[in-house]
Amino acid sequence: MKTTRLINAPEAADMSRSRRLKVSTQTAHERLDNRIMESQPFRDRERYRLFLKIQYLFHRDVDALYCAPELRAVLPDLDGRRRLAAIQQDIADLGQGVPDPAAATAFGSSVDLATAFGWLYVAEGSNLGAAFLFKAAAALGLDASFGARHLAGHPDGRARHWREFTGALDALELEPEEDARVIAGAEAAFARVRTLVDANFGR
Repeated sequence: MKTTRLINAPEAADMSRSRRLKVSTQTAHERLDNRIMESQPFRDRERYRLFLKIQYLFHRDVDALYCAPELRAVLPDLDGRRRLAAIQQDIADLGQGVPDPAAATAFGSSVDLATAFGWLYVAEGSNLGAAFLFKAAAALGLDASFGARHLAGHPDGRARHWREFTGALDALELEPEEDARVIAGAEAAFARVRTLVDANFGR
């Protein structure tokens, strides 16, 4: 089902790119959030292990983006935003091995900037929204040094980190068709996470 909200031209003209992206993908985002919480990933550690698997598989998909020169030229601190290693350590803390460690990622050495920013919008946005999840993990005895490293906020603060990302996104000089690829990239990322949730928690 298509989840893009159509924005009329006068409305779009008054919005930043990050705001247009948020509005366009709002339905997909809300449905994913609801689906995740319905799965009760913080009910116990067994459920949380499934959540970690989902996080690992998605961040493995996007990890190559954090190394891409095209993206680092726009976001110099990109490497410091990577969370895959922290997720791997969280998985190890809970006595599990990483799933499919040799599987290919979604992106290779060359990336389309617009599409990549759509995927990064979802990855970086999940970190902004992880404050609630981090508190839920604490109820399971997990924290920034054991089991929930990847949910911890950035030392500079979640909000500041997010503003730096959206600032870079808004500053991109893109053609209309490239803007459409940003939205399509975000939709694809939301769909990917939804597929992982359904596969691991069941429909």
